[in-house]
Amino acid sequence: MTMPRRRPGRPRRDETRPTREVVLTAATALFAERGFDAVGLREVAAAAGVDVATVAHHTGTKAALYDACFARVFAAEREVLTEAAEQARAALDGGPDAARRALHQLVDVFVDFLEDRPETTALWLRRWLEPQRHAELDQRYAEPLYRLVAELLTAAAAAGALAEPTPHITVRSLVWATHGHVVALAAGAPGARERREFRAFVHRLLDGLYGPPAP
Repeated sequence: MTMPRRRPGRPRRDETRPTREVVLTAATALFAERGFDAVGLREVAAAAGVDVATVAHHTGTKAALYDACFARVFAAEREVLTEAAEQARAALDGGPDAARRALHQLVDVFVDFLEDRPETTALWLRRWLEPQRHAELDQRYAEPLYRLVAELLTAAAAAGALAEPTPHITVRSLVWATHGHVVALAAGAPGARERREFRAFVHRLLDGLYGPPAP
């Protein structure tokens, strides 16, 4: 029996991963590169190596697919940040120096995450080009992580480990600085040097806000 031939130029689907994950990976890359309006379901299907009916079956409408892309990157980010935040919260009982060391580790985890997954930054920047559109995505997939870290800073302040009058501003400032760093890398900034310099900067920033951690 002969096997049906693929159309010329059609990519072969990655058979080692579930179809929905392949579709979301392809869609995330396209939305991150072009934004919501410039991407069609047929383009996603072609990039994923499936037909458009398969895309619709797994994700529904384009709006639902867009939402699912944000949900996917949010789930990955939440997993790493929740673990780091729990470790930092546990360190509060160890006093100011232990708390500050844990905050440095938390920032490293966040920077590592975005450096390793630059499509997360690109996806959010495309969304933020139209601040009033798809604003519900921020409420579902950004605000919970902001609150997670802001509440940690509030708890640290309450425990006397640091002085932090505006935790929400601190969190947003660090988030935006890190997104800017990822954009610089994507634009061709010297990778190893940029990474070292930015990592040194965020740690100096924390030391300036809360004092240097003990050796």
